[in-house]
Amino acid sequence: MKKITILFLSLFITSITFSQTSPKAKALLDEVSSKMSAYNNMFLGFSQTLSNEEAGIKEGDEPPIRGEINLQGEKYNLNYLGNNFIYDGSKLYVINNEEKEISITEGDMDGDDGFIYPSKLLTFYKEGYNLEMGKLENINGRKIQFVTLNPIDSDSEIVKVELGIDEKTKHIYKLVQTGTNGAKTSFTITTFKSNQALSEGFFKFDKQKYLAQKYTID
Repeated sequence: MKKITILFLSLFITSITFSQTSPKAKALLDEVSSKMSAYNNMFLGFSQTLSNEEAGIKEGDEPPIRGEINLQGEKYNLNYLGNNFIYDGSKLYVINNEEKEISITEGDMDGDDGFIYPSKLLTFYKEGYNLEMGKLENINGRKIQFVTLNPIDSDSEIVKVELGIDEKTKHIYKLVQTGTNGAKTSFTITTFKSNQALSEGFFKFDKQKYLAQKYTID
């Protein structure tokens, strides 16, 4: 009887270990990814807040940082903290408007630190995370279903990511990222538009334009 009990416990623990991703959570994120990827392009206005209980920083202590981004597939045009980030699918252009400096790198930003970059917003959950359903919250009259993503890599600088999904629209409403240092960064989508009329060169870097304005290009 003792051997049977031990065998049962072993199988039970093994089952838990290899079944950490909730099928329901994955199905929800797959639905969101499929719906939002179907748009020709998206405009997202967002606000960012930071909190860290260990450091005594509460959400709301500082005014939110606001930004906006246009996405088309993996291409994006992001305005954030006074800088403009343009990724054309092969090169990333970081335009520092205050210093009038531009840096150019091959490929997108390095995601090895666990940060979720715009080009991967709708697909990042597919690798490197175990998924589980979180709380269903009523936020400003909207039902928001949270999904918790736990990094598989034990050395990740991210403890967990929480995605808030609008139950009605199946759009991402909020992303909360908790780091190993206890800091919690929240991005809330305040404005959403799809299939906007964008110029052909919207996701292209206009070198002559910035040279005419005396920008330094690395």
